[in-house]
Amino acid sequence: MAEEAITLYQAIGGDDTVKALSHRFYELMDTLPEARHVRAVHPPSLTGSEEKFYEYLTGYLGGPPLYTDKRGHPRLRSRHFVAEIGPVERDEWLLCFRQAMDETIANPKLREIIWPPIERLAFHMQNKE
Repeated sequence: MAEEAITLYQAIGGDDTVKALSHRFYELMDTLPEARHVRAVHPPSLTGSEEKFYEYLTGYLGGPPLYTDKRGHPRLRSRHFVAEIGPVERDEWLLCFRQAMDETIANPKLREIIWPPIERLAFHMQNKE
């Protein structure tokens, strides 16, 4: 009998961990002085952003496709064109994600697996120099 592969979503702890990661990410963005530029390109309330990020990350990590079921294809780059994302905003976003991930995902091997595609995604989202 073949072993059934598990998703990153399952490996990190499922819904509870993705919720904690998303929440901590936006909490850091909202409070870290080093994240002020990336915070400035977000709406005054981060509630909607956090909800969408949680839905997106859930599917991205192999959980239920919450985002696409609710909102269709992510079209991340085009949806973010309203925000000017340069190297500073990108790096601040990555700083928040890295710290949130370090605080919410216990297994360092899993963090190592998740980080490179997240980093590539952040570079892909950059839309100004």
